[in-house]
Amino acid sequence: MPKMVILTGFMGSGKSSVGTLVAERLGCRYIDLDAAIVEAAGCSINEIFARDGEAAFRELESAQLEQLLLVGEGGVLATGGGAVISPRNREVMRKCGLVINLKVTLDQVLARLHGCSDRPLLAGDDAAQRAAALMKEREQFYADADIRIDTDGKSVEDVANEILCRLKGFSA
Repeated sequence: MPKMVILTGFMGSGKSSVGTLVAERLGCRYIDLDAAIVEAAGCSINEIFARDGEAAFRELESAQLEQLLLVGEGGVLATGGGAVISPRNREVMRKCGLVINLKVTLDQVLARLHGCSDRPLLAGDDAAQRAAALMKEREQFYADADIRIDTDGKSVEDVANEILCRLKGFSA
């Protein structure tokens, strides 16, 4: 198994739920990048966006990602949906582990995140349009993963099982 399994994907793709289950099954630690950012910043992601803006959030995100990956302890890391935007982040992820992208359709994202208030990039009335634009913008970066897994119509358990099966072919 690779030293670090790194999950990428759009918000609502299941990174946190699937990552938790995969880590449990592998008997290793699970790390949520967004939770690490909140802990380091001492406030919520919504507060970071409101107070400092997206650029400041992305800087915190990159710093936390590097810190977590370069420590080298291994495990399963769920990134935030936009972590793949930065070329440096993609480089560090590729260098430090196996990058698995969880693919999701816009319809699934909208259904899964309906009524969610902790997604600053989707706040407001035009959430569907913004989600569609963000997905289109990020697709090329998501496609840069080592493995891509379609999550639509699959349970968390199904996606976790698929990841575990695919991991059997990789060594550290």
